[in-house]
Amino acid sequence: MNTTDAGALGEEQAARYLQKKGWRILERNFSAPYGEVDIIAQDGKTLVFAEVKTRAYRAYGGPLMAVTPAKQKKIALTAQSYLKAKGLKFDSIRFDVLCVLPQGVEHVPNAFFPPRTTL
Repeated sequence: MNTTDAGALGEEQAARYLQKKGWRILERNFSAPYGEVDIIAQDGKTLVFAEVKTRAYRAYGGPLMAVTPAKQKKIALTAQSYLKAKGLKFDSIRFDVLCVLPQGVEHVPNAFFPPRTTL
């Protein structure tokens, strides 16, 4: 299995994990000029932009180390594009990271906070 296939399977597993928690998946693989957000979901009254990392094993410090400050900025700018394109306003917006490992999904809520100038 190549990394693209593994990534797609990981995103599917992460989406199922979030749905089991009662979240509503609004969008998958939303693309904008700045980049892509893997999963956009609603957790109660909170809009969540989630980055999914699929790993064969835990290495390099876990999922948070895989989402660099540059990647965080791209995700935040893409989130801004999504909100503008859909005409949405949420009182609460959050950025999460999900790491899909063979033993299950590791979920890190509030994994990062973009600069205020971004959103």
